[in-house]
Amino acid sequence: MKMDHPTILKVKAQTPAAAPNRITAQELRQICLDCGADDAGVVLLERPELDTERPYILKALPSTQAVISFVVRMSPEAVRSTARSVANQEFHAATKDLTHIARNISKALRELGIRSLPTAAGFPMEMTELPGRSWIVAHKVVAEAAGMGKMGIHRNVIHPIFGNFILLDSVLIDTAPTDDTQPIDYNPCLECKLCVAACPVGAIAPDGHFDAVACLNHNYREFFGGFIDWVDTVADSKNRHEYQNKVEDTETASLWQSLSFGANYKSAYCVAACPAGEDVIGPFLRNKAKFIKEILNPLQEKEEPIYVVPGSDADAYVQKRFPHKTVRHIGSGIRPRTLAKFLDAMPLGFQRGRARGLLLRLHFTFTGPEPGQWTFTIANQKLTIERSHTGTPDLSVTVNSRAWLDFVSKRRSLPNLLLTRALRLRGNPKHLATFGKCFPG
Repeated sequence: MKMDHPTILKVKAQTPAAAPNRITAQELRQICLDCGADDAGVVLLERPELDTERPYILKALPSTQAVISFVVRMSPEAVRSTARSVANQEFHAATKDLTHIARNISKALRELGIRSLPTAAGFPMEMTELPGRSWIVAHKVVAEAAGMGKMGIHRNVIHPIFGNFILLDSVLIDTAPTDDTQPIDYNPCLECKLCVAACPVGAIAPDGHFDAVACLNHNYREFFGGFIDWVDTVADSKNRHEYQNKVEDTETASLWQSLSFGANYKSAYCVAACPAGEDVIGPFLRNKAKFIKEILNPLQEKEEPIYVVPGSDADAYVQKRFPHKTVRHIGSGIRPRTLAKFLDAMPLGFQRGRARGLLLRLHFTFTGPEPGQWTFTIANQKLTIERSHTGTPDLSVTVNSRAWLDFVSKRRSLPNLLLTRALRLRGNPKHLATFGKCFPG
């Protein structure tokens, strides 16, 4: 490097800037409000609430010392509309607001000598990481720690004033403020279960259980996994007539709309039906019956396609609870690239309804590129995964890890694995089929 370069000489001749004064949490919040946020808080990176996020945050900005969480409000009337164009337009507009505000916050901080990194509000995400973690920071975790609200049983953050009609974003900063904000001391969730009643796929159970895969398959049908599944459908169709027998014209048009204007949610009904929050709870408290008639019932009564994996708990739920809605059987579109990611995702895909009354233990011995021993136990409608062989198995499975991933991604069949000796069983092979029914798709 030439030390006599004009840029180097000019900078060296300048008087070093004075170190910026330590900034307070309130000053950071005011910057966010001035930039257009509706509320904001800040969390020191060392806080225990960020233990799960810290490695990813430091990977994104190694000098991070704190994280700002900020929110923008959405229109409850728009989100509650049964017209998905209206609701999705509100989500897209609010997301664009978040991006614009985050850039302005970062610019304001830069003028104060504070380095910062705005992260993606929701989408786009790091698609190369699928089906693993594709987000830089979990905004809900940061928002709870920063006092922006608490997650309700529908897994959305409920702001104490604005309710769950908010979108979240985070900004990483390389300066530790003199103080930070703390979580609120109560959960705004009323546990009214209106989100349970509104969800068309039964993803939210009355006891608080959440079927993330059911939510992903339907509500995010036109996002990553569902789009991949649609591409597979196109590729597998011999001609346009076969494709039209599989996919309705309205579905193709909806995908075109998502590609043209931004991916559309199919049913953010859990958000729409939620009455929590000081600013939005009034109509619910004044007349609950009227609230249910005007807000909840139209969502329940809407005739629409519902996307579910065949044989899943969601499949059974829709057919029983909403017979007037049209069940559309799909594949998940998610194909794990590594055994580690597959194992991490297994609890999310486990269908407890399919496991009712089942008591089963399997030993898996994986060979090949990702060797290891694992025990999978299903009891009391729960899945337990242990990284060793424990207890007496009903079935022992030895399989090449690469071959197993090809099988779960439907690139290879079970008979093929058995014939090529890539998979070997010791015990009753019916147990493998029974085990598989708890993970449809």
